[in-house]
Formats: sequence, C-alpha cells, structure tokens
Amino acid sequence: MEKVVAHTDDLAPGEMMEAEFDGRPVVICRASDGDFHAFTNLCPHQGAPLSKGQLCGAPEPTDEIGTYNYKNEGNILRCPWHGREFNIKDSGRMLANERQKLREYKLSVEELSVADGNIILYK
Repeated sequence: MEKVVAHTDDLAPGEMMEAEFDGRPVVICRASDGDFHAFTNLCPHQGAPLSKGQLCGAPEPTDEIGTYNYKNEGNILRCPWHGREFNIKDSGRMLANERQKLREYKLSVEELSVADGNIILYK
C-alpha cells in the first residue's frame, strides 16, 4: 500500500503535520536537516496527539555539574500533554528511556520538480 500524504513544500525544516495512513493517525516531521520522518500520531504514554506538540531541542549534560548544552534543535518531538520527548533522527526513541520508541512508518520522497515533491508513506 502506498499513499501520498503531503508535499515537500507543506513543511519547512523543524515543522510537522498530522496525516492519515491506512486508517491510522500519523505525524509527518521535517527534521532540521530537511529529512522527512513519519510516526504514529499517538504518544505511547496516554495517547496524546503528538502533532499538537512541538519539534524542539533538548538539553544534554556536560562534564561541568549543573551545566547543559542545548542540542538537536528541530529534531526532538515533544508530547503536548506530559512533555515526553522522542528523537526523530533516532527512529523515534524516547530520550528518557531508549528502549521505548514510536512506531515509525516507511516513507519516500518523489521529486516532481526542484521545489516540490510528494511524501509517500508505504508498508
């Protein structure tokens, strides 16, 4: 099964949108490097629609106690209800527990022109 769910110019880097594939809600994310990723649009915690959250970064501890670096801007999907964070560049793994991750969908980008293309989900 294949389905066009969006066009490349629908999303700028760091943006996301909701879509539907095979009767299920999905969230299409465009990472800061321009790559596209698709995941279930339901947080595994309590089912919040992840597309209502935000793509942001996350703090990472440094060697200096109490000091953090902010990184991965535009690559962390944050749940709108409880703030759980998932790295879209690491298969949707949860930052606080890497054993848990979002269901990821396969996608491809079909270039129609230099400026536009179709984002296709398939299984």
